[in-house]
Amino acid sequence: MLYSIVGIDNVGSLAARMAVRSEHVERLNALRDAGRLIIAGPNPAIDGEDPGDAGFTGSIIIAEFESLPAAQAWADEDPYIKSGAYASVSVKPFKRVLP
Repeated sequence: MLYSIVGIDNVGSLAARMAVRSEHVERLNALRDAGRLIIAGPNPAIDGEDPGDAGFTGSIIIAEFESLPAAQAWADEDPYIKSGAYASVSVKPFKRVLP
């Protein structure tokens, strides 16, 4: 089943994000390589592709996991949590309708 993982950043999280970004992306690439990643990306803090020093307000991941506990366990190990970039993370079942 698909699950949405929504991380909400702490204010001023850019340095914490950048410190562990490569580890975060490596985990996403592993999901992609396993054919389980639907989409992933950050929410820029401003209306633009590259927010620069404004940073990000969160991230959204939609991926396939065996169960809600498995998705939650994967999310709990995210480097952005461990670095303090994320203030909170929500994991919920996701039903794809379109496209």
